[in-house]
Amino acid sequence: MSPEPVGPLGIARRHTADPLFRLVAYALEAAHDRPPATVWSAPHAFHLGSPRLVAAAGWPVAAAAAPRDDGIVRLSSLAHPAHSCELPLTGPPLPHPEWAARIYALLRALARAGYGRGGLDLHIHSTLTAATGLSSAEPLECAVALAVADLHAGRAGARLPRGRLAALARAAVPEGDEVLREAVLFARPGQALMLGRGIRRRVRFDPDAHGSRLTLLVTRGDEPAPDEIERAVACARRAGATAAWWPGRRPERSAMVLLPRERLTDVRTAVTEEFRDRGLRVPRLVNITVAGAARREE
Repeated sequence: MSPEPVGPLGIARRHTADPLFRLVAYALEAAHDRPPATVWSAPHAFHLGSPRLVAAAGWPVAAAAAPRDDGIVRLSSLAHPAHSCELPLTGPPLPHPEWAARIYALLRALARAGYGRGGLDLHIHSTLTAATGLSSAEPLECAVALAVADLHAGRAGARLPRGRLAALARAAVPEGDEVLREAVLFARPGQALMLGRGIRRRVRFDPDAHGSRLTLLVTRGDEPAPDEIERAVACARRAGATAAWWPGRRPERSAMVLLPRERLTDVRTAVTEEFRDRGLRVPRLVNITVAGAARREE
């Protein structure tokens, strides 16, 4: 049941591999005592002030997987080290931890469609936490689905199209954001996707090429006051930000802010002083690059 490691020495020990890939590959070995047969990353995605306009961020998630032949999935995550689980892909679903719910639903839907029915060992990791306000659910679903499809292609010789993967994810997890999934699966660096009526149109969106910095403004603390993110955005706009919008469907605890390079220091200083003067925790400013779609580590 153990496949050959990815690459001549396996990703976990390949010094030229991306550190995220090495980390998740090693974590799979540590959790399940076997090397991965495939490792995928998928970018977080965000809206650009419109429900149908989206782009991908250069902060990925990763999924490492190895096939099984007993119809069982063993799930583990670096974010939930004490809550790994072993679950059947067919028959009645078993109780499972909340963090695994959407992935388990997707894996069962893929198995019903004939992909990954034999089971797999799977380890996932996100480079961003929920506190940033960017959803990790959609990129994790896409990375997992692509890993399962890759394992299936290795055994059956047919690769599952990404459009079909998106449709399966939409049916399995209808509460997910299908527009964000489109960005995760089909984005290109320096471009946004305009979606509507079955059409996927690419729009140039490359702030760095135009002397600007795309930044995620994130409030701190477990339960920030409801108006903190609005206060931070207003302060950033007064200090020189040229645009700001919510990265998700509604205001939560972060905002995307477009900053001219010459105003970066001014905005950081203004936001810091505004919050310190009020005795509040100073929001974080996280740099965002406009990234490409999910990919496999070769």
